[in-house]
Amino acid sequence: MTNALALAKALIAAPSVTPATGEVFAVLESALSAQGFQVERFIAGEAPDGPVENLLASRGSDTGPHFAFAGHLDVVPPGEGWESAPFDPQVRGDLLHGRGAVDMKGSIAAFVEAASRIPDHKGRLTLIITGDEEGPATFGTQSLIERMRVQKLIPDLCLVGEPTSAVRLGDTIKIGRRGSVNIWIDVAGTQGHVAYPHLADNPIPALVRILSAIDELVLDTGSDWFQASNIEVTSIDVGNPATNIIPANASARLSIRFNDQQRGEALVALIRDIAAQESARATITGRISGEAFLTFPGALSDLVAASVTDVTGIVPELSTTGGTSDARYLAALCPVVEFGLCNATMHKLDEAVSITDLNALTDIYEKILTRVFV
Repeated sequence: MTNALALAKALIAAPSVTPATGEVFAVLESALSAQGFQVERFIAGEAPDGPVENLLASRGSDTGPHFAFAGHLDVVPPGEGWESAPFDPQVRGDLLHGRGAVDMKGSIAAFVEAASRIPDHKGRLTLIITGDEEGPATFGTQSLIERMRVQKLIPDLCLVGEPTSAVRLGDTIKIGRRGSVNIWIDVAGTQGHVAYPHLADNPIPALVRILSAIDELVLDTGSDWFQASNIEVTSIDVGNPATNIIPANASARLSIRFNDQQRGEALVALIRDIAAQESARATITGRISGEAFLTFPGALSDLVAASVTDVTGIVPELSTTGGTSDARYLAALCPVVEFGLCNATMHKLDEAVSITDLNALTDIYEKILTRVFV
């Protein structure tokens, strides 16, 4: 049993459905303290998006490069129907099963083991670990960044250990992510009897016109590193259980994933303008989860790619596909890329990581650290 496997099992055995707190942080703190890291755990935020537990660990000096690894200990709810208990790590063949094995306790365990192999490095090594990436993410990595700014603990480079590999370990490195904004459209009407429409104001036709105009939008056709931005209607609701009532309200929700040609606030304003043209009684509420970001191919992606190739023989693809991650926040600090395990089972029943991949990822992370520090 490798140390990475042992730590991965210990982390999985500490239930940590988002927001994570307590035992799972204690397990990681113990592993890092044994390696000479100065570990700080703190609680940030209040309801409804908090409180959230976070961990910041650092080792070394400010003479030399400063490299950071970022990740999260929280996991999504396991659901029903697992072959074995989701927080009882089980090895079956070459697979370690358990919630978080891939996303992303396995990656954290691999990095901690890799760090143990270069104990006397020059410069500084920092781990940025949150308990809330799968949830609202309001007081997670963003609070860690605030703490790092106050402590002047700003890294030169950052690697996020999200499961980026698609088919084989090492086939994909994420160098950017699309932005994300959710928008709520509410159209007020006047409730009334369907037989007396002149005494009511049906909000549904206005909402239909708004959504029709939105459906005709072409935001862009993509950019050098990003696919085209897209708008999806994710909910329509009038809350009307009766057949003979004109409803008082009609609402819809949009999710927009956008590339580096768009900005979240501008997209909210665009939807607000369209709604206003169709109904004076429409209101728009937007929540921006993150802006699009891109770390142009260069020194960071080169050293990660070279390390992947050294261990696996694969030349990884540089990609910006997929959903959002906390890299969207960390990109404000320094160049950031993401690289980790195969993502085929993340968020699924019987989530599992190949032990062979876990060991190989540990070797890759060691290669990265060696290139940075030695």
